[in-house]
Amino acid sequence: MSNLQITDPIGHRMRNMLRNFWHPAAGDLFRSDLFPQDTLSDIKIDVAQEDGGYVVRADLPGVKKEDIHVDVQGNQVSISAEVSKETEEKKGEAVVYSERYQGKVFRSFSLDCELDQAKAEAAYKDGVLTLKLPRKPGGNGTRVNIA
Repeated sequence: MSNLQITDPIGHRMRNMLRNFWHPAAGDLFRSDLFPQDTLSDIKIDVAQEDGGYVVRADLPGVKKEDIHVDVQGNQVSISAEVSKETEEKKGEAVVYSERYQGKVFRSFSLDCELDQAKAEAAYKDGVLTLKLPRKPGGNGTRVNIA
């Protein structure tokens, strides 16, 4: 069984640096929501190996099913989604705060064998995209030993 670990320490550090830049140390002088915590900034995935293929679960909270796109080519899997969110706060009739967020998130990764695109299945429920990706017959993948 193979273990897949994906880390992005530079991206994580950069997001935190930019997020902290907009949080003034001397009190909340500005609305500090340049990168709100509840917007989708990247796609978190879990990959599990099962008999005959893989099951991939991707967290896409608040995204509409029709805004999600999945491409499978060979052993490469790509997931992309259009994300949009609007927030508005009112006091009485006056708008005191309004924010719009719109963007696209993308995640791509490779698995250790060819996938059968024709038999791939996808389901989206409660903010989680579940992909069932069967191996292509005869495509067990090859591991190269390092001398």
